[in-house]
Amino acid sequence: MKLKDISTSVPKKDHKGKVSGQLAYISDVKVENMVYGVLVRSPIAYGKILSIHLPNLPEGYEAVGAEHIPGPNYVKIIQEDQPIFANEWVNYIGEPILMFVGEDLDTLYSLLNEVKVDFEEHQAIYTLDDAIQQKSSSGLVLANYEFGESLENLSAIEQGAHQIIEEEYDTGYQEHVYLEPQGMLAIYKDDEIVVQGSMQCLYYIKNALLSALACGDDEVRVVQSPTGGGFGGKEDFPSMMACHVAVAAKAVKKSVMLVFDRSEDMVVTTKRHPAKLHYRTALDKEGNILSMCVDIFLDGGANAGLSSVVLQRALINSAGVYKIPHFHAKGYVLKTNTVPNGAFRGFGAPQSFAGIESHFGHLSKLANIEPLDYKRKYLVKQGDPTITKGKFRDPILVEDMIEDLLNTSKYQKKKEEFHRYNQQNHRYKKGIGTSLFLHGCGFTGSGERDHIKATVKLVKSKDDKVMLKISNSDMGQGIYTTLSKIVAKELDLPFDRVIYPNPDTKVVPDSGPTVASRTTMIVGKLLERAAQKLKEQWQTGVEQEVVENYVHREMIPWDEKTFTGDAYPAYSWGVNIVEVEVDRLTGNVKLGKVYANYEVGKVIDNRILKGQIDGGLAQGLAYGYLEKMTTHQGRIQQKSISDYGPPTSLDVVPIESKVFDNPYADGPYGAKGAGELTLIGGAPAVQAAIEDALQTSFHQIPITPEVIMESLWMKEGEEG
Repeated sequence: MKLKDISTSVPKKDHKGKVSGQLAYISDVKVENMVYGVLVRSPIAYGKILSIHLPNLPEGYEAVGAEHIPGPNYVKIIQEDQPIFANEWVNYIGEPILMFVGEDLDTLYSLLNEVKVDFEEHQAIYTLDDAIQQKSSSGLVLANYEFGESLENLSAIEQGAHQIIEEEYDTGYQEHVYLEPQGMLAIYKDDEIVVQGSMQCLYYIKNALLSALACGDDEVRVVQSPTGGGFGGKEDFPSMMACHVAVAAKAVKKSVMLVFDRSEDMVVTTKRHPAKLHYRTALDKEGNILSMCVDIFLDGGANAGLSSVVLQRALINSAGVYKIPHFHAKGYVLKTNTVPNGAFRGFGAPQSFAGIESHFGHLSKLANIEPLDYKRKYLVKQGDPTITKGKFRDPILVEDMIEDLLNTSKYQKKKEEFHRYNQQNHRYKKGIGTSLFLHGCGFTGSGERDHIKATVKLVKSKDDKVMLKISNSDMGQGIYTTLSKIVAKELDLPFDRVIYPNPDTKVVPDSGPTVASRTTMIVGKLLERAAQKLKEQWQTGVEQEVVENYVHREMIPWDEKTFTGDAYPAYSWGVNIVEVEVDRLTGNVKLGKVYANYEVGKVIDNRILKGQIDGGLAQGLAYGYLEKMTTHQGRIQQKSISDYGPPTSLDVVPIESKVFDNPYADGPYGAKGAGELTLIGGAPAVQAAIEDALQTSFHQIPITPEVIMESLWMKEGEEG
């Protein structure tokens, strides 16, 4: 099958294996001489380990801890603050202290109950609010940045303002709820350790293993197993699990499997960072914005992890899609003695967009202007500067996307209908809300050039099949298919003659991690260029190999210290409209219709993108009103999917979506990033719709029935 139009859908490469159930995930794998591992975890949030008393271990069972680590005892990510096995201090409930390994899982779990660890317990910091109050204490600030107009200038503007509005906005945890929990297997061989499992970033894991095992490059090999979902949850966390199984395998000279069940996964893996956003906005008499100050606080949990980069993206998105005069932003990641937080689809942007869209909605009420009309006054345009003094270089189609959605959704007519309905119905109230948003594609700033330095390889066999040699992971988002399509199209080959095996660091170069809406745009472009080279050199019946390296687009240089320059080479854009019905008796929110327009350059596969849209919106909407995760005294309270409450098929409504064509010169066939964009608009749109239905303001997500009922009681108390 040859491809005519790149956007036309084809059967996914892994479709048959998944649908038939034949695809072997990591927990399906059995190898010779394999034992299982279980982790002894800290029962306290913060304290010093005084002593560890092990039970008598049955024959063939062993304990592996910090003393077995050949290299330094930390997981190599950004900072050196996350132990592989905690052996001096514990910083959160669930932190791994040691691992029991043996043949039988039941026996291993019984051993967990017999181990005794003595602690000197210390006062923990349990909440972001506590951390904010104590942030001057040493060690609590894990990262901080500040940029924008000087505070002296802003102070002068505020003195001449008609009104200054201050609002605080809170966002909660979000759990990834990937279908396949975390799992990792280290296969022991005399000359190498092979680690395979559910993962997004093979070379992150390999670099962590080279550090932990203090070994040579050829002694460690990382192979991706079929991966049942990631959403960022398998970006940073698997590096620690890989260290656990690899250290154990080397210590006991056996292959070691570590797989979490759902409750363990929910309690100890990384989450989306809870955030507190503070807005201080100066207005003139007509409600026009004169200046804005934004402060963002992220709860990093117990370790730094990737939090500094999450904060960067949260700050870069702190003004939303708006051109705001006299803007200033600063942000902090603060340490708490809770489970570490990490990568999650959108990477800090969902928190910022939930906050800024809410704030704009509230400002529109003060100005007595319809929310969408108010937002449109401030929309950025092509050629405008970004808040970091970069530039929006490419055409921006948001106005066209808004107009199209207003027509599709019959927005104005619906507003009038809902107003009449609400006047006649005391119990049920209908509302409609909008969100406008963007997402920067690729790594922040010069990350691709300075840190990733991606390389791709194409290998042609004698029978003229072409194999992709890259380190990027398909975790359900469809890159086995989309990247193969790019190569097939460029070489004018049948799609089934392009092969994309599971990545293996022994045979693939480092093409970078599968994160940051970078895979299609950046790795896809490298593959397109490699395919062009191969086409020029093509010799039938001859083995050939082509390598292509990343080249950085010339832009305004990024300076991380001053937070200035072009943060991203390109942006994808979105507009969402959401209808809801709220039951005032129970606080229950029922989604009505959902409309969504996106601009992602050029679509590489229509059906795969539709899957991203529907899945991303389901996740984003749920972040706004359904999914609630809490901690108490440092302990995660929701240990099962039913406790946590992600959307079921009954909560997901049909989504009417459209994609606008706007090819980007530096993307393959004009494609940009799409995977994260589709989540970002859901929460702010559903909040705006709930506010419209109830004619009240909220300053947090998720807006659960409890939040709604409390708001209604307060409103009735004020009116009474």
